[in-house]
Amino acid sequence: MSKSLLNQDAADYFERVQDGCMLRNVGPKVRLLMGTMIPLSQFTVGLDTGMSTDVIEMILHAGTMVKFVLLLLFLFSVVSWGIIFFKARTLRRARIEDRIFLELFWAGGSMGQIYKESRHLEESPLAALYRTGFAELSKVKKEQAKGSAGQETLPEAFRNLDSMGIENTRRALNRAKLSQMTRLSKALSFLATTGNTTPFIGLFGTVWGIMASFRGIGLRGSASLAVVAPGISEALVATAAGLAAAIPAVVFFNYFSNKINVREAEMENFTLDFLNILEREVAAKFQET
Repeated sequence: MSKSLLNQDAADYFERVQDGCMLRNVGPKVRLLMGTMIPLSQFTVGLDTGMSTDVIEMILHAGTMVKFVLLLLFLFSVVSWGIIFFKARTLRRARIEDRIFLELFWAGGSMGQIYKESRHLEESPLAALYRTGFAELSKVKKEQAKGSAGQETLPEAFRNLDSMGIENTRRALNRAKLSQMTRLSKALSFLATTGNTTPFIGLFGTVWGIMASFRGIGLRGSASLAVVAPGISEALVATAAGLAAAIPAVVFFNYFSNKINVREAEMENFTLDFLNILEREVAAKFQET
């Protein structure tokens, strides 16, 4: 091998290293083809900017049934997000006002004062339970004609109660707890319905769109990719829309369910504490007699 050939091979090797590729080893036709290719950065930029436009065009060119399915999924999504924002606000206020009420309740004072100060805590489930229990206690004490509960301190107000009054208060608190659970869970079932049904609604739109695409193939008598791909891509938009509506609904349904369970546990604990105070005072009354 001559010296000139060795020098040429060395020059080619260093050129390959500097270029970071092995284009010198390929033929001239391949180098020409690769030279005309779009750079990767330009391709990704074009993909990002054109994706949204392509989706809109696919929706506009979709069939009537697919458009109806997309409209239905859009309505499901709008209502679901409305419920999500409303429920997040309601549960947040309930948590904050419950904390305020517990501080007020355990600070002591007369029952009438606690009742009066808790009336502005409209979103607090615990305050609603207390107001219900206070109303029932007032009825029992009025029937027994043992004085006004509104002017006595919290322990003193229970001394004239008997087991029947405690049982009436227990039932009243249970009814109030069920009422508050119904209020907190209101419209939450719609999120569960959205999460369970919208993927199948989107799938129905996709199946219908694919059926229309195959019907078009039969009419045209051609099964090429250029004929099949547009109709199928338009149909798949319905599945994507169904998943877009279902995923947030399922996530926030589980999140709100957990928060409501926490509020339920707080109401149960408060009910037990309230009844324990009553039972201790009734037991003390019998010991005194």
